[in-house]
Amino acid sequence: MWNVLVLHGPNLQLLGEREPETYGSADFNSLCQQIEHAAQSLGMQAENRQSNSEGALIDHLHAVRLSFDGVIFNPGAYTHYSYALRDAVAAIAIPVIEVHLSNVHAREEFRHRSVIAPVCAGQICGFGFNSYLLGLHALKMILEETSRESV
Repeated sequence: MWNVLVLHGPNLQLLGEREPETYGSADFNSLCQQIEHAAQSLGMQAENRQSNSEGALIDHLHAVRLSFDGVIFNPGAYTHYSYALRDAVAAIAIPVIEVHLSNVHAREEFRHRSVIAPVCAGQICGFGFNSYLLGLHALKMILEETSRESV
């Protein structure tokens, strides 16, 4: 069973309250439950962590680099300007999938660029909670491919 960190950035704990027209009406706990259930059905163990602090997000990434197999990461607004998070993702040797609930490319201009995506295995956005679930599927494919290559 693969261990996966699902890392949620700033303001995501306010899902269901914050801009429901953009992010939906379901709350953060519901998202975490859906992720954990989907991960289990894929043969993965998902651990959800959330922080509004850039430094704490970096600490989470560093802490799991040797004990987890991959990361699903929604950096929130840090996506667009946090070179420190970008460097933290680049520094760990496990695959990271960047996810976003909304289609960041259909929103304000400043959201169109991710400084983190270039060091990730991929980016999924615009599918609401399903962005995370699609991220789990993508991560599973990457981990399976890596397992085959190491045999």
